[in-house]
Amino acid sequence: MTALAAWQNFYVITGSSAGALIGLQFVVLSLMASRSTAQNDAGAGQAFATPTIVHFGAVLALSGILTAPWEQIAPAAGVWGCLGLCGAFYAFVVIRRMRVQSAYRPEFEDWLFHVLLPIAAYLILSFSAFCTFSRPHEALFGVGFAALLLLFVGIHNAWDAVTYHVFTRTATLDKD
Repeated sequence: MTALAAWQNFYVITGSSAGALIGLQFVVLSLMASRSTAQNDAGAGQAFATPTIVHFGAVLALSGILTAPWEQIAPAAGVWGCLGLCGAFYAFVVIRRMRVQSAYRPEFEDWLFHVLLPIAAYLILSFSAFCTFSRPHEALFGVGFAALLLLFVGIHNAWDAVTYHVFTRTATLDKD
């Protein structure tokens, strides 16, 4: 399919990046887990760390979906549209988890990067699936934008978690 063939390099790069970042995130989380002692860290992990892996996984899945040898774009659009709807639903799960956990009080930046931007990315992904039938060229740019947004959201959230644990949690644990 020529429409998707033009995007092969883009998805090889973003998919490889997402895969590498998933591995790095597991290493970092493993190292931080050995230092954590608070009982309520599990809830915070579900609210803040798990979504990062989910977003990286979504980018990796998109890369696989869009580099597969589809004969037509419609089946691929159906799959990425479902991924977008599932991701938007998952963002509401994250909202609940962020409200329930007690280890950390979320600030505006947390709501922006853990909820608002991911919802926007997943809705763009879903909307792009519907637009594929009338404007396939533009729809593929929407999918690419959503993939990059999720990748950068994941990078931001991973960095934010590391700096929080290095600078805030370390200082708190050292005082105890």
